Amino acid sequence: MAKFLIVEARFYDHLNDMLVAGATAALKAKGHEVEVITVPGALEIPGTISMAAEAQIYDGFVAIGVVIRGETYHFEIVAGESARGIMALTMDGIAIGNGILTVENEAQAIVRADPKQKDKGGEAAIAAMALLNLQNRFN
Repeated sequence: MAKFLIVEARFYDHLNDMLVAGATAALKAKGHEVEVITVPGALEIPGTISMAAEAQIYDGFVAIGVVIRGETYHFEIVAGESARGIMALTMDGIAIGNGILTVENEAQAIVRADPKQKDKGGEAAIAAMALLNLQNRFN
């Protein structure tokens, strides 16, 4: 059994609820312990995971959030930089599943977040578990 931290940028409550539910269900189905922490936005997720990883309390992480394209360039910055930060941490050997949705509209987000549809929260948790298994194999 491993201990996973779900780090969520809670901006759209109804969408995050679905993503967290999917991730939690996938992790608990494999017998893992799960905690959830909320941060202000997607840009704060990589830093939070980095701090938590340094504390050596958790075995793996799931990043959860929703970034919906707006009228300004801000979407590209948030989507790109949060993904870049997560990828950098993954390259450092931290087991992270990226469940940050980057979509054009709310309808796309609902389909991807809903555990009964695309279940991207669950998929992110499965990715985190796979990376943890690889990390254990190589260490």
